[in-house]
Amino acid sequence: MGTLYIVGTPIGNLEDISPRALRILREADCVAAEDTRHTLKLLNYYEIKTPLASYHEHNKREKGPDLIRQLQQGRNIALVTDAGMPCISDPGVDLVKLCIDGHIPVESVPGPSALVTALAVSGMDSRRFVFEGFLPRDRKKRGQILSELRSEPRCIVLYEAPHHLKATLSDLAGALGDRPAALARELTKAHEETIRAGLCTLAEKYKTEEPLGEYVIIIDAKEFDKKDTYDMTVEEHVKSYREDGLSEMDAMKRVARDRGIGKREVYEILKNRV
Repeated sequence: MGTLYIVGTPIGNLEDISPRALRILREADCVAAEDTRHTLKLLNYYEIKTPLASYHEHNKREKGPDLIRQLQQGRNIALVTDAGMPCISDPGVDLVKLCIDGHIPVESVPGPSALVTALAVSGMDSRRFVFEGFLPRDRKKRGQILSELRSEPRCIVLYEAPHHLKATLSDLAGALGDRPAALARELTKAHEETIRAGLCTLAEKYKTEEPLGEYVIIIDAKEFDKKDTYDMTVEEHVKSYREDGLSEMDAMKRVARDRGIGKREVYEILKNRV
């Protein structure tokens, strides 16, 4: 039985790769890549001659079983994505699931991640955060996610492509208001830039400017003033979340998290209300 190695690769600067990752890429029988042309540049830079195989969102149903057969025959495969860690908003997770089902060993070879890199330079409250990946394109599903994010107190991190950035910023500003945010683009590359402003300001900025490069959007944690967390009763706190569209159970969970108490305690307070 071979091993599937999940290999993190640079998100921009080709020097951001570990010695272990380079060794695995050299020693593997095959490198399964999202875009073989893109990965070939990395392999050529380090003079690595390992054969490439294509594995991406549009061929995963056909290629996945083929890669599993190779692993079952004892071949070692290194899985890479175009940039960063595979399996994060990436079809690599489907291949990992197939390996788990087939009792095939899976090892992670950690590397760069746009998510963590952007969060680190954003200056936002990163103690607690939620990663949403790419917002759905379907309007109904997108609306549901935006409705949930409206009452999300943690820092929010999203990915976005340049040709969708304007619409996404507009939707986020409409749902969350002028919440503090940061846009990180071209991370670790020559034109790396992090722009910090309110969501409404950012949405307005890109009405006249053309987005360039891949973006990470970081939205700061929601601030609660003293009235929100102390002067407000538990019942009022739950009601405020219910008015935001949350179910009573989800509202109770949020209140418990905001106040640093157990969900059971919130339930008991509501049960004993007059």
